[in-house]
Amino acid sequence: MLAETICSAVSAAGLGIAAITAYRKRFLAATRIAAYSLVPVGLVMTGVVEWLSDIVFKPSVWLGFGLLALAWILFMTTRAVERRGGSTRKERKAARAASQGDAVSPAASAPSLKSASATARPQSQPQPQPSSKKKPQQAATPGEDFSDIEAILKKHGI
Repeated sequence: MLAETICSAVSAAGLGIAAITAYRKRFLAATRIAAYSLVPVGLVMTGVVEWLSDIVFKPSVWLGFGLLALAWILFMTTRAVERRGGSTRKERKAARAASQGDAVSPAASAPSLKSASATARPQSQPQPQPSSKKKPQQAATPGEDFSDIEAILKKHGI
């Protein structure tokens, strides 16, 4: 009952301010003020104010909101833990290796994984050398020939 009285008083005051603003020939502002001042009375007439006051002043409603918040926190926590993958480091490593098992591009001449390339190409075969010296040098593998690098170093006196 008190909330309805307060909303009615706020609306009456707003309409009074709108009338004074219209008297000063500021009709656009007066119309806007009148629109804002009619909102509280509209909320009272639709029952929204009574519904909100019932929610605010009941402890059981606040306990319900607290339980909803707790459920949301638990849900988000389990999602975050689930994203991390396996429960142990070995399980995560095995899952990562299993997901990368077919990581070979169709045009590749050798598998892109290091463990598979070591088994696919024996150590005794020499690595193919790039035909032009303009290509960037690739990472050295144990059986790679360093004659190009040695020639460059000798040329510069190193």
